[in-house]
Amino acid sequence: MTGLKTAAWAIAALGLLGTVSNASAEDKILKIGAPLPLTGALSPEGLRMKSGYDLWAKTQNAAGGVKAGADTYKVEISYSDYQSNTPRAVQSAELMITEGKVDAIFAPFGSGATKAVSAITEKYGVPMIAAQAASAQVYDQGFKYLFGMYTPNDTVTRPLIDLLIAKNPSVKRVAVLSRNDLFPLAIAEELIKYAKEKGFEIVSDQKFPIGTVDFSSALTQIRSSNPDLIYVTGYTNDNILIRKQMEEQGVTAQLVAMLIGPTTPEFIAGTGKLAENVVTASWWDVAAKFKGEDVFGSAENFEQLFRKTYNNTYPDYSVASAAACGAVLALAINRAGTVDKAKVRDQLATMDVPTFFGRVKFGPTGQINSLKPPTMQIQDGKPTVVDPSEIAQAPIRFNKK
Repeated sequence: MTGLKTAAWAIAALGLLGTVSNASAEDKILKIGAPLPLTGALSPEGLRMKSGYDLWAKTQNAAGGVKAGADTYKVEISYSDYQSNTPRAVQSAELMITEGKVDAIFAPFGSGATKAVSAITEKYGVPMIAAQAASAQVYDQGFKYLFGMYTPNDTVTRPLIDLLIAKNPSVKRVAVLSRNDLFPLAIAEELIKYAKEKGFEIVSDQKFPIGTVDFSSALTQIRSSNPDLIYVTGYTNDNILIRKQMEEQGVTAQLVAMLIGPTTPEFIAGTGKLAENVVTASWWDVAAKFKGEDVFGSAENFEQLFRKTYNNTYPDYSVASAAACGAVLALAINRAGTVDKAKVRDQLATMDVPTFFGRVKFGPTGQINSLKPPTMQIQDGKPTVVDPSEIAQAPIRFNKK
């Protein structure tokens, strides 16, 4: 096998699930590679990202495609399922670049996998935009072709502590439980650091191995520490299990905060009434009512399109950030007037533009630095903005102990 046949076979061997495109034979094609965890422990996250990418591709193509100078390109996204295994994500991304000849990469899920794949995209000079990677360790490598849609970790930990100081000073004792993985650990470390700085007492600080399904030992220690705030960092499946087991073991606190997952349909359906009053951070919410120059035009329009496409499902920040990857890539190509990778990269690096996701401006490391993430709480079964005050939909609620 040679040429494109070899490429197709090689990428299929890693689990390629197909492409999203409605291009005709004569169309110019903008090829984007997207390795995702569509099966395995991280599949809820991967499937949400895919829904955001697909909606962007469908919307962009329906609007005529991506304009680049005198040319117009139809979007084609090639997916591969790396089965929640980071080495497979790295291998898949390299094949997409070397054999599939993609013009850009949408990063895999999470800070760990994104950091691993970034070495490959940097090596080949291919722009990569990360929908879900917030840890500063991903961006402090000095890479020029890596860009991320999430603000740094402290932007989602500090607001909660500040909100507690303002609304309920009786919350002082904090128990932290974190997945032993790059992003969850980094979030937990930021929360602990700032909480201590503000006079909170860390009464429990525990880590659980990837793949844990029985949290009884950790929860027993948390219960005995008598916390006012329980702060859990993991992924959606982790947090569903933990919230259920908290109830089984009678583990309570004035406030339970979890990152990531509580605003997702999977978490709310998986925990039922136990989702009530769980707090989380969100990098985006439609309540902010952003207006933009991108193909979606506004946060409200994006929400309406997503609900129409996905059975009236609420679009959380994870799907919005995925769609935003495509939106900003299209804007960069339009401004570059070409799909040349280096020129597109230069446009991303200097971008400062309003979008449905908010104002997008990437800092010197490639990580976005222009957004203020809202704090969310599940109230009456729905994700609700409780901070910042200018877009808050309701005051924060506390549990009775």
